[in-house]
Amino acid sequence: MSVIVTDAGFAQDDFTGNFAPLNEDGTLPDTSAIDINPADDVAALAGQLEGVTMIRVAFPAFSDGRGFTHARSLRLMGYTGRLRAAGHIIADQYAMARRSGFDEVEIDDSLAARQPAPQWLARANWQEHDYQSRLRAR
Repeated sequence: MSVIVTDAGFAQDDFTGNFAPLNEDGTLPDTSAIDINPADDVAALAGQLEGVTMIRVAFPAFSDGRGFTHARSLRLMGYTGRLRAAGHIIADQYAMARRSGFDEVEIDDSLAARQPAPQWLARANWQEHDYQSRLRAR
């Protein structure tokens, strides 16, 4: 079972659709929800994202940060749908996930038990501590 982390804390997954991986040639499958892995070339998706309502980006290891780059790239390409980081993300990385463009983080029950909601909520004020945003505001 998964737990969804947002700026409001822990929630149940309200998404009822099915995720599909990219096709072998890197194109989109015929679905509105896709899974992206670290090795996928998200730049190849430019111009193909209309109709995609949810993208889930896999984090297979705590030390693999390619998903942050994927999220930023997707947002720069104009993707405005729901963007979810899934897998090995810790509370300390939540602010980075949000700044990169993720709307939410999906973690498993065991990680939620080790890092309860208050640890995640302590990083939910990510906008107040975003150095880049403060520089752009000047």
